[in-house]
Amino acid sequence: MQPEAVIFMGIQATGKSTFYRERFFASHVRINLDMLRTRHREGVLLEACLAAPQSFVVDNTNPTAEDRARYIPRAREAGFRIAGYYFQSAIQDALERNDARAESEHVPQRGVLATHGKLVLPALDEGFDELHYVRIGDDGAFVVEEWSDEV
Repeated sequence: MQPEAVIFMGIQATGKSTFYRERFFASHVRINLDMLRTRHREGVLLEACLAAPQSFVVDNTNPTAEDRARYIPRAREAGFRIAGYYFQSAIQDALERNDARAESEHVPQRGVLATHGKLVLPALDEGFDELHYVRIGDDGAFVVEEWSDEV
């Protein structure tokens, strides 16, 4: 089976890490700057996944095409299938979820707003094989929808 590189995109407090735990924990290595702390460590883990080859999820905000380009061409060259998940959320909802987080996981409001200001919708032509929208439904469960430029 072809290994998979999954790229998450979205502002903080939209459920990315929780979605990882629910959908990918048993099959994909998690690459996350909050945990790894430096781009060097992130690069070491990325290189290991590419060399193995081991499916992985990049669980960062990845708000711009330039951010996503850090992973996509390398994964493509290594023969990975590339899936993107864009986490939709109203800024106010994300800020409220962020305020409800434990202090150790709380992001300063200016950080959430700065990421929101940079956020650019992904496009298939960045190198994705598939894209999905993810949102938190009224019941608190994740809703994954097929990508459409009209959503």
